[in-house]
Amino acid sequence: MLVKALGTSFTIYEGRDGEEARGLFEVLPPPQGLVCDIMMPRLDGLGLAKILRKSPALERLPILFLTAKGAPLDLVAGINAGARHYVTKPFKVADVVAKVKLMTQLK
Repeated sequence: MLVKALGTSFTIYEGRDGEEARGLFEVLPPPQGLVCDIMMPRLDGLGLAKILRKSPALERLPILFLTAKGAPLDLVAGINAGARHYVTKPFKVADVVAKVKLMTQLK
């Protein structure tokens, strides 16, 4: 439902896990932003963000983490990995859409 809601304003590319998402960054033009979960198989969201931050073309990419990990140390880890926003589950789709629109305007 989040893809559908964001798809009205953005072109959406989906990766099933962190490795697939990283592969998309290698073949597609830089996106306006990244929305990803922290807990993903093969490569988690924190690892993906750290890899992307090493690329000059993606070092300022706005990142929003959606996660069930809501402890203060989890939030700090997300911000340290490069997230601009951190949203814990459950979330309201309208709130996430608003954050994505805001973060992509602030690039």
